[in-house]
Amino acid sequence: MGKKVLVVDDNPDARLFSSSVVEECGHSALEAPNGEEGLEMAKANKPDLIILDVLMPKQSGLRMYREILQAKSLKHIPIIMLSGVAKKTFLRSQKALTEFGGVKVPEPEVYLEKPVEPEKLTSVINKILA
Repeated sequence: MGKKVLVVDDNPDARLFSSSVVEECGHSALEAPNGEEGLEMAKANKPDLIILDVLMPKQSGLRMYREILQAKSLKHIPIIMLSGVAKKTFLRSQKALTEFGGVKVPEPEVYLEKPVEPEKLTSVINKILA
C-alpha cells in the first residue's frame, strides 16, 4: 500500500469512515480512539498524515495537535483536523490555549467540518500525499 495515515477519532463510525477513505486512496490506515493513544501511535509509526478529531476523551485532538507541533520528530507531519466543532469555535479555543500557555499555536493547514463528503476528504488526502 501507499503511505501511512493515522486516523484519531473517538467515534468508531467516524474512524471507520476516514479509514475507508484512506484505504480507497491506496494508503494504509492506522487508528486510535483518543489523543493519548494517537500521540503514542504517531511516535511509534511516524505516519505520513494524521486525520485528527478535536473533541475526544482522555486527550483532546487540540492537545494532541499542540504536542505534535512541539515534537521535533513529529512536527513535519501534515494534519487534517476533521471535527464536528465549527472552525470558528476551534480557533477561539486555540486562542484560549495560546493565552494560557503563552505559546502561539499555528492554525491547521486543513480544517474540515463533519459531516464531510468522501470525495472532499479523498481530494484533500490526495493533494497532501501527492
